[in-house]
Amino acid sequence: MREEVVTWNDLEKLVDHLIPQLYGAYDALLLITRGGIVPGGMIAETLDIKRVLTAAVRFPDIEQKLLAWPTFLQFPDDDLLKDKRILIVDDVWSSGRTINAVRGRVEAAGGRPEVAVLHYKPSTSLFATKPEYYAAVTDAFVIYPWEKRRGIQGMRMFEPSLL
Repeated sequence: MREEVVTWNDLEKLVDHLIPQLYGAYDALLLITRGGIVPGGMIAETLDIKRVLTAAVRFPDIEQKLLAWPTFLQFPDDDLLKDKRILIVDDVWSSGRTINAVRGRVEAAGGRPEVAVLHYKPSTSLFATKPEYYAAVTDAFVIYPWEKRRGIQGMRMFEPSLL
């Protein structure tokens, strides 16, 4: 599979392409962890949106993946969503399962969700719907700058000095 490595400069261009599409006022942003945190923060800052919420969703790792129900590890209370225009932000729409689980939960709470992603992958989407807003279409495996291997491998460990 082809890989697309996104740099921090590329990220800024993607967000700059997305921003003009996000017309109107949103009552809140709902960022899907972890991929939606960085672009969502950039969008919140640019559009001066103060209410930023997070959703953490996990699908169990089972053989029949498409039959798995999501577990919401973190999700805002319904009263924060009811009768509100909510912009759901994530980095990529691949299968669309996570985003649509979040969208469904916002709708069930009485909110009016719209979805914005950096990359939309129609060739792998399991849904007829698509994000309302996206910066680019791709079929590549996308590697974002915050996903680079930044672990402790290769770092020298220092012992604390005694003063």
